Amino acid sequence: MASIVSAVATTAEGADKGAAPPQATEMRVANPYAAVDQEPPPELTLDPPDPKALRQGVVWIQYQVQNLRILPVFGKEAVAVSPRVGHLHIIVDDLPWWWAHTSDINTIDLAGLPPGEHQVQVMLVNPNHETFPGQTRTVKFTVPAEAASASHR
Repeated sequence: MASIVSAVATTAEGADKGAAPPQATEMRVANPYAAVDQEPPPELTLDPPDPKALRQGVVWIQYQVQNLRILPVFGKEAVAVSPRVGHLHIIVDDLPWWWAHTSDINTIDLAGLPPGEHQVQVMLVNPNHETFPGQTRTVKFTVPAEAASASHR
């Protein structure tokens, strides 16, 4: 196996004359098969909704999570898993209910909101549904009036 890895690394280096190829650990999250010592706190970043989709009555909010894997894993034992796991809680327009977003597709997808001002609150939570400190974000946006007819096609 070492010769295969060595051959691939040599080929990659040869293509870029002098620059070492990036390591997978530099581009991805922690190795899911090994515990992480002194994990940094998780961090949630949200983008504003995609303006093209918004004009069609669809809300796509992309997010990025660091130092946490989004998985459908719940319970007090899961809080101790390393690398850390969790999910998102999403509230639309201060409604009294929320949903758990457990997919790591990095996009929140909403449709059918009436035209006007809206807000989406996103919380990064642990497997016990407890919000990580400082990891609640709110995105405010306006669904344009012309989107009402477009969203029902």
